[in-house]
Amino acid sequence: MSLLRANTQDVFNEPACEKNRGKDAKARKEGCSKPLTPGAAAGGCAFDGAKIVLQPITDVAHLIHAPLACEGNSWDNRGAASSGPTLWRTSFTTDLTELNVVMGQGERKLFKAIREIKEAYGPPAIFVYSTCVTALIGDDIEAVCKRAAEKFGLAVVPVNAPGFVGSKNLGNKLAGEALLEHVIGTVEPDDSGPYDINILGEFNLSGEFWLVKPLLDRLGIRVRACIPGDARYVDIAGAHRARAAMMVCSTALINLARKMEERWDIPFFEGSFYGISATSEALRQISQMLVKKGADPEILGRTEALIAEEEAIAWKKLAAYRPRLEGKRVLLNTGGVKSWSVVHALMEIGIEIVGTSIKKSTVEDKERIKQILKDDNHMFEQMAPRELYAMLSEHKADIMLSGGRTQFIALKAKTPWLDINQERQHPYAGYDGMVELVRQIDIAIHNAIWGQVREPAPWDCQPAVREERPRTKSETATLHVVQEFAGTTADDFGEH
Repeated sequence: MSLLRANTQDVFNEPACEKNRGKDAKARKEGCSKPLTPGAAAGGCAFDGAKIVLQPITDVAHLIHAPLACEGNSWDNRGAASSGPTLWRTSFTTDLTELNVVMGQGERKLFKAIREIKEAYGPPAIFVYSTCVTALIGDDIEAVCKRAAEKFGLAVVPVNAPGFVGSKNLGNKLAGEALLEHVIGTVEPDDSGPYDINILGEFNLSGEFWLVKPLLDRLGIRVRACIPGDARYVDIAGAHRARAAMMVCSTALINLARKMEERWDIPFFEGSFYGISATSEALRQISQMLVKKGADPEILGRTEALIAEEEAIAWKKLAAYRPRLEGKRVLLNTGGVKSWSVVHALMEIGIEIVGTSIKKSTVEDKERIKQILKDDNHMFEQMAPRELYAMLSEHKADIMLSGGRTQFIALKAKTPWLDINQERQHPYAGYDGMVELVRQIDIAIHNAIWGQVREPAPWDCQPAVREERPRTKSETATLHVVQEFAGTTADDFGEH
């Protein structure tokens, strides 16, 4: 059995996933991918999912072994941010042509590309991504990467996740397998301590993690590795010496969290940094897990003191927005962890949730939503654009929070819209992030432009005024003749 097939079947049989445990053997073997609808967009492929997870590792060169279009499709598709290296924003591809495919030159061209990157940039590692074309023609990227690592003296990591093997979610997990097989545990840190943790599934979108890390720093907790947001290769390589882990997005890297617990005894929990209560609970659980692993129990007291201080500051800032937003209705068209964490965060300040999408949410996510909303009618698996438009145009929601692909539905319905997905420009994590989210919602709802665009158009309020051009001499003479004989009948002219 090939390594790719073995990894794929292993990911399908994920024991930490409650939904997967409830399936029979046949359903488990089929994985989580849904049948595609002809003519409809299928979402991201496995390669796209793997690239999303690994690209935020900022000091690594990401080399795509494929025709040029594969890299053009996946580059910079998330708003992750870096506090230092920028190599991850440089695109590298072998740019295979038809001639390379026909003549069997793929592996040779890949080896040459690795050498050129090493000489020009000297990165600590190069990640090599297989794609549909190179997997179908049988290029052995594992062998090439192994040979290149021996020849050039640096880590060359094969990421075997060609697009045709499955969905973007599957690609997320295959990226985690690549880290487990080739990266994590390869460097032994000399400064490990009792307060080291890993954060898994955090992408540092718009610099969100930079709002959370200072809180951990104040508690004396060190983030050994944030995977993958603003990560460095050597930090991930030494991540096996952390004492505990927090998993932010379970659908992406749950297999990584479970296997790190099995191999290196790193317990993990799933939490969220969206919302005041969720952030406080995450800090508490991190401290409690560290105490169980041998940390000084006094950290629990310091954590509660920090939480009390930060919550007081945040609620004081939010008090100014409550009168303006309390009772406002929000439609949330997103998925994953945001389907419940953002819901909980908004309800904390009195905002009403009229609906939330659960398309990309796990069974655990859906259960959390049920507990928060206490009404299944506010949950929808998928809503067609026409239904979204009808809901917004009938003023059943005051604002929609979604990704960029559905913003035009809200704008057409003359309804405020705010980007909540990965392309957003503002960070919403932590205490300060919650205040920023509420501020942006307030700005969007109370923007004066909405009062103007909802007014009837000028041409609908008054009859059109016809602008007449000056008459010519012949037209003026004709008009006089018509006026002279106006109102006469045939009897006025007599018989002829």
